[in-house]
Amino acid sequence: MAPLSSILSILGTLAALELTPTTANTKADQQQQKPLLSIDYVCQHPPYKVTMVSKSPLVIYIKDFITPKERAHLLDVTKDTFTRSGVTSSKGKGGPKEDHKSSLRTSQSTSVRPDPIVKCIESRALNFQGYDIPPSHLEPLQLVKYAATEHYHYHTDWFTSPTHASPSLGGNRVSSFFAYIHVANDTTGGGTNFPRLDPPQNERWCEEGIVDCDEAYERGVTFLPVEGNSIYWENLLPDGRGDERTLHAGLPVRGGGKVGMNIWTRQGHVPEYVRGV
Repeated sequence: MAPLSSILSILGTLAALELTPTTANTKADQQQQKPLLSIDYVCQHPPYKVTMVSKSPLVIYIKDFITPKERAHLLDVTKDTFTRSGVTSSKGKGGPKEDHKSSLRTSQSTSVRPDPIVKCIESRALNFQGYDIPPSHLEPLQLVKYAATEHYHYHTDWFTSPTHASPSLGGNRVSSFFAYIHVANDTTGGGTNFPRLDPPQNERWCEEGIVDCDEAYERGVTFLPVEGNSIYWENLLPDGRGDERTLHAGLPVRGGGKVGMNIWTRQGHVPEYVRGV
């Protein structure tokens, strides 16, 4: 693996979000998504379990954060809407460019229409962070699909380029959830690696299938993909700068496949044309 200094240098020219597809294709994607709701749907939050992984940076593991019915719904309404994931370069003539052929990110992704089930998940994510964050600070939920050999190279969710963190776009990303929506039974690999986190020492992390304890110590923490579970972390330091310790990667899927979900909260109001409402 390349030294972290080399990896971080890449971050100067790449943003974590495929910003253009989210803003430009959201409505097109949503038109293809079909509603699967009954008129008597009621939002109910599951009794999820929270475990602290790291206090600084704040990283929390959440068991059973997304219910089986919610996962099935997300997969159903986004069927046939996935396209090659992109990375956005902060350099180049004419402003930022979207690269959908980058070897740094080989998954497929789609944004999700804000129907009542999606809004229920969004409210859970907001409540988890306290009661002071309005829904307008959330970006559209994004599903990412990884088949065998696919991955997302080391990156941060916070933006290194002011272009993508301007007040008009809601500022930078305060926090991230990455939830596992589907994991094929034969899946190997595909963990979420945080190379700058200190590995937990208690064997329960291994016994409960949270952390890949076969991973080398110097590689930090690798979370195993488990359906319904989520990782939450905070991206920014108290002074608003990005926290480089939140560097992470979607490791290559060696067999099987997985679908994950990103939930991103910004510092301020996200424009409606970005949120797709």
